[in-house]
Amino acid sequence: MTVVAFDFDGTLSDSEMTVLLGERRGVADDMAAITERAMNDEIGYAESLRERAALLEGLPAEDARTAFDEVELREGAADLVADLNDAGVTTAILTGGFERGVAAALEREGASVDHIVSNRLPMEDGRLTGEVEGPLIEGTKDDALEELAADVGVDLADTVAVGDGANDLPMLEVAGLSIGFEPKPAVEPACDVVVNSMDEARGTLVEEGVLADD
Repeated sequence: MTVVAFDFDGTLSDSEMTVLLGERRGVADDMAAITERAMNDEIGYAESLRERAALLEGLPAEDARTAFDEVELREGAADLVADLNDAGVTTAILTGGFERGVAAALEREGASVDHIVSNRLPMEDGRLTGEVEGPLIEGTKDDALEELAADVGVDLADTVAVGDGANDLPMLEVAGLSIGFEPKPAVEPACDVVVNSMDEARGTLVEEGVLADD
C-alpha cells in the first residue's frame, strides 16, 4: 500500500483560497503579497496565515461561501485522484487552506480522497471573526504525513508528497518520493522530481510503480 499526499492551493487546485476570499473583502492584493512572502519562506507560515485571516474579519458568511464555491481543481486533478483511489492507493490532502473550499472543489468534480487535513475560518454572528483554527497552523505537514502513514500502516518510505510552497517543505523532505508541482525556488531543491501538469505527475507515479501504465 502507498500513501499519496497532495497540497491543495497551488497543487491540486490553481485557485488561492485566501485571495478569493480577499477579493470579496477588498484586500486581495494585500493577501497575495503575504502569500508570496510565505511561499518563498520569507516569513513563517503560521504568521502569514494569521495575517491573512485577520484581513478577512467581518466578511459575511454569504460572501465566504461564494468565494469557496469559486475554488476549482486543476485540469486532470480529479482524474488522477480517481485513478489512485481505484488502484488502492490511500489519497490525502494536507493543506493550510480551508476545509470548506476543499470540499466545494472536490464535490463539484465528483472527486474524493481518503483523508483531508485542513484549517478552518470560524464565524460569529454570520461573519468571519478574523481568526483561524486547525491542525496546520503551527503544526507541520511532516507530522501530518507521519501520523497518516502510521494510521494506515505504511512506512514513510512508501509515501509520496506533492506540493509547491514553503509550507510543503516538511512533508517533501520526509516522504519516500517528493514531487514538486511548479515548485517555488526555495522548494525545488527538496524535490526528487519536478512536474508542471497533472499528466506529468501521473507519468512520475507510473514510473515509480504507484500507478499502472494504461
